[in-house]
Amino acid sequence: MNTTKVNVVRWIKQEGDPLKLGEPIVELETEKVNYELDSPVAGVLLKIAVREPAEVEVGGLLGYIGDPGDTVPGA
Repeated sequence: MNTTKVNVVRWIKQEGDPLKLGEPIVELETEKVNYELDSPVAGVLLKIAVREPAEVEVGGLLGYIGDPGDTVPGA
């Protein structure tokens, strides 16, 4: 059985926080495990798209990371 959904448990970082590559930013939960998702890039957490508690598709959009002063698409 493949996991298709994850639960957003807790945001470790908040909007506007600087991020380092590989730094934990959000805690996620599946049926079998809780884990911290690391930032894929360095930058700033511009916007949290999915607040806890929420269920999302694996690989779905959780938030936007960019450079200071960047705008979020559709904002």
